[in-house]
Amino acid sequence: MQYDPIKRSLCEVFDKSPFLRILFYKLLDLLLLRAWHIQKELRKWAKARKNSVSRYHKVHILDAGAGFGQYTHYLSGMNRSWNILAVDVKKEQVSDCNNFFRRAGRKSVLFKIANLTTFRMQDTFDLILSVDVMEHIKEDNAVFKNFYESLKEEGMLLISTPSDKGGSDVHADGATSFIEEHVRNGYNRTSLRDQLYAAGFSKVESHYSYGIPGKISWLLSMKYPILMLGAGKVFFILLPFYYLIMYPVCFVLNYFDLMIKWRSGTGLIVKAWK
Repeated sequence: MQYDPIKRSLCEVFDKSPFLRILFYKLLDLLLLRAWHIQKELRKWAKARKNSVSRYHKVHILDAGAGFGQYTHYLSGMNRSWNILAVDVKKEQVSDCNNFFRRAGRKSVLFKIANLTTFRMQDTFDLILSVDVMEHIKEDNAVFKNFYESLKEEGMLLISTPSDKGGSDVHADGATSFIEEHVRNGYNRTSLRDQLYAAGFSKVESHYSYGIPGKISWLLSMKYPILMLGAGKVFFILLPFYYLIMYPVCFVLNYFDLMIKWRSGTGLIVKAWK
């Protein structure tokens, strides 16, 4: 399944005005379980920074592989004084996001075209965020090294990525991913930790996301709707009614996934410190 054509169609609808774009971000924040996990970790990071660093310290953040800017928007809303650099390889997406964030008055945000395999800004960032990016990049060790070099001392890297426990909807040897853009079917938790240590990181923590309730929520909230949208444009009209019925179920499933420490899951949340 190719996500990009569907994402472009949705963005065309919600990009008519800043209000609709922000509404789209809010809907994604409510619906996507990965957003629940990432926002929880970002709040924890912000609280720790507030307690340990002078209020005069200027915070610099990199959204590495920012896509259409969902997490950049969330970060810029947490604190308007944070300087956020968001990078992506897609020129049209970068241009579109710069235009939107200017119209929305988020002056501390800048989008740039960059390839993460070569992008490096030495000792610059307090936080690097990478959400559902690494599974698309074959040369991941080069990216991890660039992340390490780009962080300030004690800076943190936060990654969300599929695990090798079926994270790309692959459940058997030789099977192909539901999401065709993935170059790997998911990361092994131990191997990813070892890669980050090899890149130079001094401390790595990780936990699974998308346990049993998260898997069910993903099927109901993402896979089935994406398949429907891929089948025909009529489902763009039916989709709001589908979510009206399914969202309360997905909300409860997401809540339990967020609150329970899973021994296995199809997603990984990884934090690494320089």
